[in-house]
Amino acid sequence: MIRTHPYRVRRACLYMPGDSMRKISKAAGLAVDTIIIDLEDGLGYNQKDAGRTVALEALQTLDFGHNEVLVRANGVGTGRTAHDILATFDGKPDGYVIPKVENAEQVVYVDHLLRDLEATAAMPLGTLTLHAIVESARGIVDVQRIAAASPRLTALQFGAEDLAGDMGLTRTAAGHEVFHARSSVVLAAKANGLQAIDGVYLAYQDEAGAYAEAKRMAEMGFEGKMAIHPRQLDPFHRAFTPSDDEIAAAQRLVEAHEAHQQAGVGAFVLDGKMIDPAIVKPAEQVLAKARAAGKIG
Repeated sequence: MIRTHPYRVRRACLYMPGDSMRKISKAAGLAVDTIIIDLEDGLGYNQKDAGRTVALEALQTLDFGHNEVLVRANGVGTGRTAHDILATFDGKPDGYVIPKVENAEQVVYVDHLLRDLEATAAMPLGTLTLHAIVESARGIVDVQRIAAASPRLTALQFGAEDLAGDMGLTRTAAGHEVFHARSSVVLAAKANGLQAIDGVYLAYQDEAGAYAEAKRMAEMGFEGKMAIHPRQLDPFHRAFTPSDDEIAAAQRLVEAHEAHQQAGVGAFVLDGKMIDPAIVKPAEQVLAKARAAGKIG
């Protein structure tokens, strides 16, 4: 499947309640990769209509700068999805986040809705992006089909807390109880050219813990995390951005590989380790992430 949207960093996806202009305004002034105006779990049941009104006003009046701005609608099956999208479409968000996705057909439903809206507004097909949150046992079982359901899909987000509730899991700091599900989301995302975004870290005042968990997720292949407070932005940005030492090591390895290739040599030894193309590829990915984050040219 051909993806039409260029790669962009999403180290932190900051969720802000859609019924709070104050909080959305604060987010608009922050240096954050992605802001998600939340019409789902961040709102009380009696605030859904108010949230749509405030979200549209925010989209139409605030200057979000270079930040990506998405709207999290309520999930397919709630009866609110289309209303959320129709009520905020004129605000021209960059795309939408669909929660509690359990099958590919739910992604296709939203894709077709956005396709019709784009056509009516004379927008190029596929302008609006989609993120799907996989956070139930059914979603994990169907995650490969979900990831391949639409070319406008750019990321899969993983919701560990909802999954725990769905399956009756006991959450632990180590996260072994959701390790298989997390791995399934990363594999499906990578197999379909998508980014993988990990779920929330609830202890929002624990910046050291937030960094440590985000670093573990980066090692698993995730490219960002859902953020629930501005205090989490710095630890998440640091965790998902290659360090200066990592960049220098990657540059040295890639340069050595290119020099050996030009000399007609395949595998070679560097610092006592055998290097071949399989070892070089992760170094190239480090440099790609560094470029996307603006650390190198």
